[in-house]
Amino acid sequence: MKRLTLIMSLFCLSFVAFSQGNDATEASPNGAEITFANETVDYGEVEYGSDGKRQFTFTNTGNEPLIITSCKGSCGCTVPKCPTEPILPGETANIDVKYDTKRPGPFTKTITVRSNAGSSSKIVKIKGTVKAKPQEVTTPVKESSPVFIDQKKGQ
Repeated sequence: MKRLTLIMSLFCLSFVAFSQGNDATEASPNGAEITFANETVDYGEVEYGSDGKRQFTFTNTGNEPLIITSCKGSCGCTVPKCPTEPILPGETANIDVKYDTKRPGPFTKTITVRSNAGSSSKIVKIKGTVKAKPQEVTTPVKESSPVFIDQKKGQ
């Protein structure tokens, strides 16, 4: 019984010491952190076939350089372009996104950003509505009377 009490006491002391050590590291975070100005870009209502380019602005709020390792859209109609150079602490950069506006109707798409930040992946989204394709205006064809060839005259 004395042994069990001694083992339990040592276990509790080591647990308390370990948890206090973790609190100290949480108080001073290290590493890169990505903070977006807006995590959703609303296109609103856009014309069919219009410019589908927009940007997400973010800042490295950590204390080490931020390295974006990949950016991937949720489908082929959403194409993101991320910076390839490290973003230093306190610096701001952009992720360019192009949506294919030749797809009429409402849309909501996501972009997954992977980096060396504490939360290694971050999901941001775009949304909006593409208006229907405008109808082509055609001019009516004027009907003309059929041409008859007089076979006797060769005309």
